[in-house]
Amino acid sequence: MNPLAAKEIRGNWATLLLPVRPDDSIDYELLSSEVDYFITAKVNGIYSNGSAGEFYAQTEDEFDKINALLAEKCNAAGMPFQVGAAHPCAQTARERLRRAKALRPSAFQVTLPDWFPPTLDEILRFLEVMAAEAAPIPLIVYNPPHAKRKLTPAEWAKIADRVAGVAGMKVPGGDEAWYGAMRPLMTRLSIFIPGHFLHVGLGHGARGAYSNVACLSPKFAQRWYELCVSDPVAGAALGKRIAAFWAGNIAPVITQHGLSNMAADKTAAVAGGWLPGLTTRLRWPYGFAPDDLARKIGATARAELPEAFI
Repeated sequence: MNPLAAKEIRGNWATLLLPVRPDDSIDYELLSSEVDYFITAKVNGIYSNGSAGEFYAQTEDEFDKINALLAEKCNAAGMPFQVGAAHPCAQTARERLRRAKALRPSAFQVTLPDWFPPTLDEILRFLEVMAAEAAPIPLIVYNPPHAKRKLTPAEWAKIADRVAGVAGMKVPGGDEAWYGAMRPLMTRLSIFIPGHFLHVGLGHGARGAYSNVACLSPKFAQRWYELCVSDPVAGAALGKRIAAFWAGNIAPVITQHGLSNMAADKTAAVAGGWLPGLTTRLRWPYGFAPDDLARKIGATARAELPEAFI
């Protein structure tokens, strides 16, 4: 694939969830089927090694094998894809990026160093090196809600001014004031927000979502994005129903059951039932939702969002 410019990074991108067997090994056959499903669903793009890809729990051999599989299939199908070259250790992240550059991804996703909250100068130095290593492939900075350093609009502006290789961000979004402060950057950076807030983000100038809704149903998430573009009023109306379902069923996996964001994503995927064989299991030592909870959420989803299962 060719590198994508900021304005070209848009739409509904599906995350590659890591299929984990009971012995903690990776089910590569199921991973291959997952990529095939995303390609058939005609999502706008696929990305590896986000939180649900469990990038922090992979050996380097596993990282290479996962991303080689993704690249082979996406390059053959003409499907845009991003490689998550993230790691809590900056040196390991840099080595991952160096090795994966030969796979010709559309972009790289990176996280900030995570052992101790980095200063802005340290963040800029990190991103300058990563951007130089990746060039001409752009960087997407993944700054999740649980990051030790949450970047402000003013800090994003400094990154955009100093690191030309940064093309976009994956962020939680915000309120009216946050979007107002980010608006001057929207011509320079591709802003992606959580999938269940897609309609809100698009209405404020964001370009898309690295979508948790695609965990529930990749095809439905793609149809919803296209509806938001062609008919924003109808897209927003559906979005309110999706957000209500998420608040009542997926968010409690985190807020009530005390599990992680990646556990919530995998629970949504098992509830959706589009990838037979996938379980909610996460790699040791993280906990995951029981099967009966995923089944219960799946039944609720079919009642509240029946169009997601057409």
